[in-house]
Amino acid sequence: MDDILAAQVRAARGLLGWNRDRLVEASNVPKRTIVRFEDEVTSPRTATLKAIRTALEAAGVEFVPENGGGAGVRLKKE
Repeated sequence: MDDILAAQVRAARGLLGWNRDRLVEASNVPKRTIVRFEDEVTSPRTATLKAIRTALEAAGVEFVPENGGGAGVRLKKE
């Protein structure tokens, strides 16, 4: 699994219409950790990033790896 970026998490929340509290509920990651990651103060442990990514993917977000144009996110096609 590739690392995810703080900007991707912020964008994913925006696509889903989630606030940070909703991500806390879905990922079981403390709000302080999410805030510090999204504000690019710290880089969470791998397990924490996995929990965030899993929660967002379960909600319908697809993480797009960097391919020369930068990493991104999009909603999965149904």
